[in-house]
Amino acid sequence: MRYIEKATLIALALTCLGVQAQSFAEKNPEYVLQRGDVLDIRYRYTPEFDQVVTIRPDNQATLLNFGSITTSGMTVSDFQKRVVELSDKTLVDPQVTVILKEYEKPHVYVEGEVNTPGKVDFRSDISILDAIALAGGFRNSGAKSKVLLMHRTGNGDDTKTTVLDLKKLIDDKKIEEAVLVRANDVIYVTQDRLSKIERITHLGQFGAVYNPIVH
Repeated sequence: MRYIEKATLIALALTCLGVQAQSFAEKNPEYVLQRGDVLDIRYRYTPEFDQVVTIRPDNQATLLNFGSITTSGMTVSDFQKRVVELSDKTLVDPQVTVILKEYEKPHVYVEGEVNTPGKVDFRSDISILDAIALAGGFRNSGAKSKVLLMHRTGNGDDTKTTVLDLKKLIDDKKIEEAVLVRANDVIYVTQDRLSKIERITHLGQFGAVYNPIVH
């Protein structure tokens, strides 16, 4: 009986560890390369091919002697694998190390009815309310009950938009339940008189902003 109890406890502990590891991975995904990032590429046995490349505005990085890489949605590990694939056409069993030398700081864009709209940098996990506070907080004209949160999905430029009622969280004193934002998310605080969103024209780096209809 004791053996069965111990085995059950061990299984439960392993399950909890697995859940924690999954939760950590979801909250701390590997950095995705951005335009302007600088990568240091080093070849262990052929240092004459060492080079530093910068990701251009078109998401391309050109390797001297080996061609170009489209970096959209790539992590550093993905980039390294692609460098090895291209180098393998010229070199024998290339041993490559890629170091992220310069990178864009994690940030979100906070737009609309906030006091200081624009880019907000952050170093650790922050909620949507934290981001709005860093952007100077809501204007009196801001609709706390209708805040838009936009973020990219997958590896492309597709975006998902969620309409959030932050007023309820504040009124119910449940601000700890505010969703966490991700790097490059866009937050748009609508005006308090708005009741319908119909057309997208321009906003931040997503190239989209919400044009509402006022009733």
